[in-house]
Amino acid sequence: MSDNKIVEVIGLKKFFGDVKAVNGISFDINKGEVFGLLGPNGAGKTTTIKLLLGLLEPNEGEMSVFGLNPERNEVEIKHRIGYVSEEPLIFKSLTPKDLFNFIASIRNLDEERTTNLAKEYLENLEAIEYYEQLIATLSHGNKQKLQIIAAILHDPDLLILDEPIAGLDAKSVRVVKTILELHTQRGGSVLFSTHIMEIAQELCDRIGIINKGKIVGIGTIEELRLQADKVGASLEDVFLRLTEQDTSVNEIIAKLRASFKMKN
Repeated sequence: MSDNKIVEVIGLKKFFGDVKAVNGISFDINKGEVFGLLGPNGAGKTTTIKLLLGLLEPNEGEMSVFGLNPERNEVEIKHRIGYVSEEPLIFKSLTPKDLFNFIASIRNLDEERTTNLAKEYLENLEAIEYYEQLIATLSHGNKQKLQIIAAILHDPDLLILDEPIAGLDAKSVRVVKTILELHTQRGGSVLFSTHIMEIAQELCDRIGIINKGKIVGIGTIEELRLQADKVGASLEDVFLRLTEQDTSVNEIIAKLRASFKMKN
């Protein structure tokens, strides 16, 4: 593994019975890079993330994070990772204050610095008023804000984000984008899993398009356009071509237009 590569995945497979959730994918993530894993729901994005985190064991293939094996070096890897799940995985019986103090304790962070930093992030995300309120009483969006803050307090080398902006308002999305920009400027890397085309196109340096457990396209936006033979096309059009959905989508659109024309 080169010094520039933070993550390497080669021929990774994970099956659940007859379901091939991840079916032989390969990709890498470089230092200071935002790598997008783009695909429809059920494509294998979350399964891939859980494999990298050591939460699942692969059936086949190789993977390394910081040159380490997630199956054998799970704890060491997690010390250097910040993880945001699609559904907030935080202690709902705590307050944000309790949560951040707990994180400072288990990660051996300076408590005063962590408290000040957490409050600064809460203010930027317009959630400081909930600092001593039970997490269980907060909205989904505010829980997601807490999860994002919890993931970045220890300045991780790699952020793994699974649909991180779900439930966030437009202003908070802009703040999170800035946080990711600053994270990569200091040399941090990001694995950004999403199904939202606009976010992927705006944030990601490179994108791997995954469909039915397989990588069907990988590279920069321009490289993906060439792979799809769609020069100058939007990422949405490229995605539909590479996932072989463009024909069916065009047929649906044609039927809808015909139906509306008949009604009028």
